[in-house]
Amino acid sequence: MQFAEFGSPDVVTPAEEELPPPGNDEVQVAVRVVAVNPVDWKVVAGYLERFFPLQLPAVPGCEAAGKVTAVGNGVTDFGVGEDVIWNGIVGGYRTVANFPAGQLTPKPVGLDFEQAACMAIAGGAAYSALVQLGAGPGDTVLVHGAAGGVGSAAVQIARNLGARVIGTASEPNHEYLRGLGAEPVTYGEGLVDRVRSLGGVTAVMDTVGGQETTAAIVELLGGHGTAVTTVPGKASNAAGIARLRLLDGRVAEAARLAADGKLRFNIQERLPLTDAARALDISRAGHVRGKLVLIP
Repeated sequence: MQFAEFGSPDVVTPAEEELPPPGNDEVQVAVRVVAVNPVDWKVVAGYLERFFPLQLPAVPGCEAAGKVTAVGNGVTDFGVGEDVIWNGIVGGYRTVANFPAGQLTPKPVGLDFEQAACMAIAGGAAYSALVQLGAGPGDTVLVHGAAGGVGSAAVQIARNLGARVIGTASEPNHEYLRGLGAEPVTYGEGLVDRVRSLGGVTAVMDTVGGQETTAAIVELLGGHGTAVTTVPGKASNAAGIARLRLLDGRVAEAARLAADGKLRFNIQERLPLTDAARALDISRAGHVRGKLVLIP
């Protein structure tokens, strides 16, 4: 699935390609599942072009899981038949792809391809953020945007680390968050009072961003505790809220937690790879509970 011009999701259309053998330090992967992320439609729209210039036509997609079908020269860490997780920037919306070996992580035995495909972005970001926050027993972590992919992973990982979790979400997602072990609160006006009625917080993970969210974080922490954001901007920078630092090994750690039954993503919808444009439309509209996946 590729796009020859920047624009709305409907510029993403099917195409065929003659895939060469994997080059030096490349691994050929038969893709089983592709996970959809908000960054995908932003890439298609051209919003990230100044950061990641692309040669068009280009293929969106930044995380997937599949099986190794061939390896190029210099590859020693992966063999034919091995199951892997891929994390890059673009290039994932394919049935078969040649990926740099350095972008691959072994898929743990017992972790299905659907869950594995969701680990790199949301799982890796959530794990990195909670390590950065130093969350653990005795902490109360507030997760802004707790029903989304990164937020729901953060709730589960924080609970696994022994922390209490309060999560912001719309009312329809409150029961879902309770099932993950979080105490839900509705975002919007009065958020600070609603959180304080549940007790103080010692750490905040922000997946929403913006002036209103940043102001609430500052007021709730009152100069104490720590905060990290996955969506830095002018407001968070001015408030001194730390940007997320992605850790080496984060994908493997998230996958390990998932294989141990401590992290699982709700799959809101499964669509054929050829319906990539519709998946991007759903992602762009927001309020996805968990993840969207494409099946080649």
